[in-house]
Amino acid sequence: MTVDAVITGSHVIFQNAMVDKNIVIDNGKVVGLTNDIPQCDLKIKADGLVSLPGIIDPHIHYGVYSPITDAAVTESKVAAIGGVTTMMRMLRLSGSYKKNLDSQLVESAKTHYVDYSIHASILHRNQIDEMEFCKSKGIMSFKIYMNLGEEVGHVYMDMQPGDKSLREERVEMTTDMIEKIVENAASLNCPVLVHAEDYQMCSCGIKTAKEKKMDGLAAWSQSRPTESEVKSITTISKIARKYGCNLYFVHIGSKAAIDAISQEKKNGTKIHVETCPHYLTLSYESQKGYLAKVMPPIRSSKDVESVWHEIQSGRIDTIGTDHVANRLHLKLGGENVWSALAGFPGMGTMLPILLSEGVNKGKINLQQLSNMTSLNTAKIFGMYPKKGTIQKGSDADIVLVDLKKEEKVSAQTIDGFSDYTVYEGWNLKGWPVKTIVRGTVIAEDFKIIAKPGYGKFVSRPQS
Repeated sequence: MTVDAVITGSHVIFQNAMVDKNIVIDNGKVVGLTNDIPQCDLKIKADGLVSLPGIIDPHIHYGVYSPITDAAVTESKVAAIGGVTTMMRMLRLSGSYKKNLDSQLVESAKTHYVDYSIHASILHRNQIDEMEFCKSKGIMSFKIYMNLGEEVGHVYMDMQPGDKSLREERVEMTTDMIEKIVENAASLNCPVLVHAEDYQMCSCGIKTAKEKKMDGLAAWSQSRPTESEVKSITTISKIARKYGCNLYFVHIGSKAAIDAISQEKKNGTKIHVETCPHYLTLSYESQKGYLAKVMPPIRSSKDVESVWHEIQSGRIDTIGTDHVANRLHLKLGGENVWSALAGFPGMGTMLPILLSEGVNKGKINLQQLSNMTSLNTAKIFGMYPKKGTIQKGSDADIVLVDLKKEEKVSAQTIDGFSDYTVYEGWNLKGWPVKTIVRGTVIAEDFKIIAKPGYGKFVSRPQS
């Protein structure tokens, strides 16, 4: 019997171990791990390389500044180059999901290089009643933006397919709406993803900072204080306990927020925690200009140390990028931090950042990295054991990594919709060199070698 492919000579990463085995692939699946080399159509020599389960990025924004017809191509290309084999889109739709979701799904199916899934953002009252419809379409998680309301209630929605005009709307995320979303999600057995910032505190903080003519990333951080995160975490955790809902706090990057979550876990709330590479590498003390403006803000260097400590202690579950596919002229479309856009691209640099600043500097090991960027995400969002692991029967989603490879970060090399990166010029050691999705090599050495449309929608369990 001839199998499709065998990856030979690599160090294969499992949950708690690294094993030197050949990976046997057939019909898009891992069919065996062996010391032998069975007859195959393709032998992938990986001597000295590391085989990681394909990265699952649980937190990506694309389709906002360019329509999904274009964005899925550019951003799944970035994903493949960066070792991401499954990308999870934070979908923000205007109006009705029943009217507007299908067109997004149809166009997505034609345009992705890698596999993808969706979280549905619930931004208006009428969408609460459509959560069950979303579940019927394989969308099993919902996003709440507690940072939206009053003077900070504006948000850009995803464009309709074929439309290239920005779609700005106002959102009022009241406590009553939050409770109804949480109650509904609990009844559907779906987790709720939470952007935890209190919009009233942020609105007040920004107004005060502007009146004082403050500027810069330190001012941005001060205007959206960590206390606003703590207040939101406490508020929604109490609601979640009432209904038995699972919470997933996105982009956590401050010690205060981490401490608040730890307390809410002790109170009995079911919680998972995500951080992002920028909270592990950037602080407002170290950054000039406005490129690193993001919500919640990057915090102090002490907060960076705290997040690393939480990772080392096993209290961070996942790492996502909060990747925003925007462009430099939009990002810096003003004279101060208040007029700059929040958010920046990060998907293409997540794995090399974690390899270089984490693994190669001894802050985490490969098993921890793999668990936080693949296994845990797959388990939390209902994709395991199809995704998130290299084992018999799983999808052959594998990224080959060269821990010794050194390259400088360049937006041109990453080659997505965004024409900049906050890590431009950083010299990183440890890069993905080959990305395999369901047994097919999609990217190799910063080049795409597949066609858009190969990526499939991961419809998650209906239980």
